[in-house]
Amino acid sequence: MSCAKQDGWRPRWLMPPTSFTGLSRVNVLGVGIHATSMEEAVFLSHCLLQSSAPSYVCLTGVHGVMEAQRDSHLRCILNQAALCLPDGMPTVWLGRAQGHRQMARVYGPDYMSALCHFGLGHGYRHFLYGGKPGVAELLCQRLEQRFPGIQIVGTYTPPFSELSDAQEHDLREHVAASGPDVLWVGLSTPKQERFMAEHAGKLNVKLMAGVGAAFDIHAGLLDDSPAWIKASGLQWLDRLRQEPRRLWRRYLGNNPAFIWNVALQMFRFRRFSIE
Repeated sequence: MSCAKQDGWRPRWLMPPTSFTGLSRVNVLGVGIHATSMEEAVFLSHCLLQSSAPSYVCLTGVHGVMEAQRDSHLRCILNQAALCLPDGMPTVWLGRAQGHRQMARVYGPDYMSALCHFGLGHGYRHFLYGGKPGVAELLCQRLEQRFPGIQIVGTYTPPFSELSDAQEHDLREHVAASGPDVLWVGLSTPKQERFMAEHAGKLNVKLMAGVGAAFDIHAGLLDDSPAWIKASGLQWLDRLRQEPRRLWRRYLGNNPAFIWNVALQMFRFRRFSIE
């Protein structure tokens, strides 16, 4: 099957399905975030699914960028992803400031919905990995209600700790038997990025995508934010309202540090390279 967009829309470039050499990246504190939009992100994911090479997609905002400042291995994982998508308005604003006017936010839960909907016409099979006990099963039910005909072929709830050898074997057998095209990873950052980088090529799946809180949001366990809050860049406040005990350290530490480092980068007091 060719990697051709349908419904009369044409991409801004044509490229081999696994290289995306024509797709620019925005340098956000040394993390290369692809200058794209939701529609293009879904199309490019479709291209990856037509390729025989396994790949993974990261969706990265302020939290992921700041984690990468403290962890060079995570920065490498983000920069080596087939797609590193702008899951946060600050990354979009920086991209537009660097001349990428077409750049738009690719919010994890919306990306998951869009690719699930797109996949209905292509017969894509989905696997849900992550969440607390019972969340993946509840998410499966909600997605089947929302997208009649969607093929969700398996779920797996990992332990909070690292997978044991027996659990690794069980997961590989489960994925191999169910034959998914997309494996959705619903863990927190940076755990989900590390999981995808470690298991790319080890699991029998074409594409892995780390979507974090999308599991809880689509399962109905967390409220999604109104569109105006998302567009304003204040979604972190709404998330903090819902999960103050878990998130207060993240936002009160990361946000000021992000602003400071971006200022240093923009005024060229500090250089950040994309490795």
